[in-house]
Amino acid sequence: MARYTGAVCRLCRREGQKLFLKGERCYTDKCSVGRRSYAPGQHGQGRKKLSEYGIQLRAKQATRRYYGILEGQFRHYYELAEKKEGKTGEQLLSIIETRLDNVIYRLGFATSRPEARQLVLHNHFLVNGRKVNIPSFLVKPGDVIKITEKSRGSEKIKQVLETNASRPVPKWLEVNKEALEGKVVALPTREDIDLAVEETLIVELYSK
Repeated sequence: MARYTGAVCRLCRREGQKLFLKGERCYTDKCSVGRRSYAPGQHGQGRKKLSEYGIQLRAKQATRRYYGILEGQFRHYYELAEKKEGKTGEQLLSIIETRLDNVIYRLGFATSRPEARQLVLHNHFLVNGRKVNIPSFLVKPGDVIKITEKSRGSEKIKQVLETNASRPVPKWLEVNKEALEGKVVALPTREDIDLAVEETLIVELYSK
């Protein structure tokens, strides 16, 4: 299974914004974007005006990196979005938001999307009573996501739940913290997605 394995803080610096890939660290003074806001590498501090294509590319790359998706799969999601009714950019974000790893993060069962991906891979969750260890699994309205009985006693899971106790859950999801389960009540709309992405630029890029 292909995935990015490099230093994630470099990704935030490259995009010039926090992608929240390290959970709580991103909210502290240790965040690399706050200390070094320029791009990594030898020429990172050089000022360079982006072309129209460059602006569109950065919008796409930032979105991919928010969710931890490689190019091939991101393009696949875009093709799915094109076939749906409505604005392609908004449909794209809606599809990506329903990835299991993102839903785990949104429910507060992980402190970051990379951590959610790892927890899914390690069989910590059930979807409608069945184990699912595929981070890219797309959930749908009515699906119930639970932490497995075996994982409920895990110190790691307990620590994550304690850290995220006060994090708000988007309205398209419901969470029962006592039962350690969540439910997808609707598909997310653009208003439900709080990321600083410009989906129209992504559509312009892929439409060329």
